[in-house]
Amino acid sequence: QVQLVESGGGSVQAGGSLRLACVASGYIYNNYCMGWVRQAPGKGREGVAAINSVGSTNYADSVKGRFTISKDNAKNTLYLQMVSLKPEDTAMYYCAAAARDYGFTGRGECNAFNAWGQGTLVTVSA
Repeated sequence: QVQLVESGGGSVQAGGSLRLACVASGYIYNNYCMGWVRQAPGKGREGVAAINSVGSTNYADSVKGRFTISKDNAKNTLYLQMVSLKPEDTAMYYCAAAARDYGFTGRGECNAFNAWGQGTLVTVSA
């Protein structure tokens, strides 16, 4: 079982930047897909960005050109660099992992996520 712990959330003004980090521990899947999903107040969970074991990435249309997902395998850490933040980016951001790489949904997430962190809150004010 993998454990995921996020950090880096906070409050920023529109146009600002934040970098989220997710440290994975426990059983690290050899062939995995990882990503970030978010849930805004009163809305459902949506994919943001995902990256697979060979470094291919997939982004939600709403964050393309503003967010960048990356990973440091040596540190078992996943990152999400967010720039040009908008009030509509306000949400709880969750790190997620899939035990196997079944590809992307095409909407910034991996197929078959089966582990999630507790989340880190991002608040963007106008």
